[in-house]
Amino acid sequence: MGISAIPGWQGGIRWLVWIPSMSAPQRFHFIGICGTAMGAVAAAMKRRGFAVSGSDANVYPPMADFLRDCGIAIAEGYGEENIPAGTEVVVIGNAISRGNPEAEAALDRRLLYQSLPEVMKEFFLRGKRNFVVSGTHGKTTTAAMLAWLLRQAGRDPGFLIGGVPKNLGCGADFRDSPFTVLEGDEYDTAFFDKRSKFLHYLPECVVVNNIEFDHADIYGSLDEIKLTFRRLLNIVPRMGMAFINGDDPNCLEVAIGAPCPVTTVGFGEKCDLRIGHASYGTERSSFSLDGVPYSLRMTGTFNVSNAAMAAATATFAGLTPFEIRAGLETFDGVARRQELRGEVNGIKVIDDFAHHPTAIRLAVQSLRQRYPESRLWILFEARSNTTRRARFQNELAAALAEADVAIVAAIPDLHKIPANDRLDPTQLAADISRLGGSGFYQPDLEAIISQVKQQASSGDVIAVLSNGGFGGIHEKLLVALA
Repeated sequence: MGISAIPGWQGGIRWLVWIPSMSAPQRFHFIGICGTAMGAVAAAMKRRGFAVSGSDANVYPPMADFLRDCGIAIAEGYGEENIPAGTEVVVIGNAISRGNPEAEAALDRRLLYQSLPEVMKEFFLRGKRNFVVSGTHGKTTTAAMLAWLLRQAGRDPGFLIGGVPKNLGCGADFRDSPFTVLEGDEYDTAFFDKRSKFLHYLPECVVVNNIEFDHADIYGSLDEIKLTFRRLLNIVPRMGMAFINGDDPNCLEVAIGAPCPVTTVGFGEKCDLRIGHASYGTERSSFSLDGVPYSLRMTGTFNVSNAAMAAATATFAGLTPFEIRAGLETFDGVARRQELRGEVNGIKVIDDFAHHPTAIRLAVQSLRQRYPESRLWILFEARSNTTRRARFQNELAAALAEADVAIVAAIPDLHKIPANDRLDPTQLAADISRLGGSGFYQPDLEAIISQVKQQASSGDVIAVLSNGGFGGIHEKLLVALA
């Protein structure tokens, strides 16, 4: 809906009446356009015939090249002049805060501004069968599995996933299919909208993998997180479905009184859809769900849980067990989820996204199953807003102590955390050793690489755990070990 000005006169004074016009907006400007989701939505809108422009502080391949190939002009850096004349809607990314010159210009000029989830809802999700995969852990892998199952079965879904599924080649793609798979993030939407992103996604079906405390920068307690998940279940329609982890007490609590149908999935006897006959090898796992057998080329109990959720949701979408089996068998995983980056002199370097204590513990468990004869090293970088705080000081130590050797890196941007609330990496290393592990603190990448180079030997597995880039340590390790 656009805005029109109608001139008039009253009492000798000329005035303008601003009234909504019935024409839909045609010109959009994206602030922070090079983010995975922002870029995908911008490109999809360009393909639909809208005029699209954008800006970002960091304009670099591959996203910048992709957007330019789509015919989208990108300004590098932020400035009021980047917003073209005639722009009708300014789309403000989640990473943009007050003080950004373009966000301030949008406010000053009284332009219509929206968050990315709002734009997605209006232009890509309304009227669709939207499948929202949520939870503290496993939502990226589960959403990627589900999107692949639907694509492999010929349903051609759109998707938004907070990682890069190897089968799909990108993290986001919006199509004209009836199906959309979305990784449902409980993080807030924008500086002007503190609701969780997933509350904008018009879900027909919701998956709740698990619920734990996370995002300490915006949530003060586990109860606050439970509340936002209750709100998510409150918008699932009566003909929809919520698949809940029946082994997680927090999930079960959140589902009490939900107005939508609820199906519990898990290993427990009371689950509506029970996971059974689980077995784990070094290269694959197998299980049954409600008596139907499945297999996948991934290891670990948590991946079986993820696959069970994907299978249950795919069944709700109309896929047959045969279609689901074919999809799981050909699923290649997600980049940065236990991804082998290289092997030098018999030493493997693995990249993994795990950073929450539970995710670390599950990653160690899976790596043990995959490499049962290997000495397992964990190189851990606390980078998230939660793990840089003291909240998980003890839990992180217990999880990292399950590795043979754990090296704790210096914590980036620690000055942004209040002094009395900071994780103590030196104490963390000491606690790892106290709990029976072998913990070390190293102040920089060079020191970490030096220790690994001196002490690692053929057959070892070096797993790098971080939700950031960790200074490119993976390639530097491979070079040093060679």
